[in-house]
Parts: sequence; structure tokens; C-alpha cells
Amino acid sequence: PKIDGLEVLQRIRAEERTRKLPVVVFTSSSEQRDIVESYDLGANSYVRKPVDFSEFADAVSRLGLYWLLVNEPLPEE
Repeated sequence: PKIDGLEVLQRIRAEERTRKLPVVVFTSSSEQRDIVESYDLGANSYVRKPVDFSEFADAVSRLGLYWLLVNEPLPEE
């Protein structure tokens, strides 16, 4: 509360211990300025939330599969 997702993203990237965490912006906005700002602030992915619940659930499932099974994470330091 009291801060938006882009502010959260800025704070994540500002902290040494969290700056390398993968961040997916999952939003209802398709505004180009929001997409550009998200990537400028260090987002790893930008996904627009579907309005339909079944499409929403499918999108969340696909995101989970990608980040857990397909993506190659940064090696532990």
C-alpha cells in the first residue's frame, strides 16, 4: 500500500541483496510508457494480465513454468 509497482521495482533494484532477482511486471496496463519505464527500471519481463479468469490462470501457469523450468537462473555467488 501507498507505493505502486514501479516504486517497488526501483526499491528492489536499489538494494544489493535483491537487485539481481528476476522481476516480472504483471499488470493490466498496455501503455507504452509503462512498458518502457518498467524495462528502464530493470524489469526482466512485462506481461499484461488477461481480463478473463481462465486466460489469467493460464498466463500465471505459463509464467510459472517459464521461470521454474525454462529460464536459466543466475548462478549462486
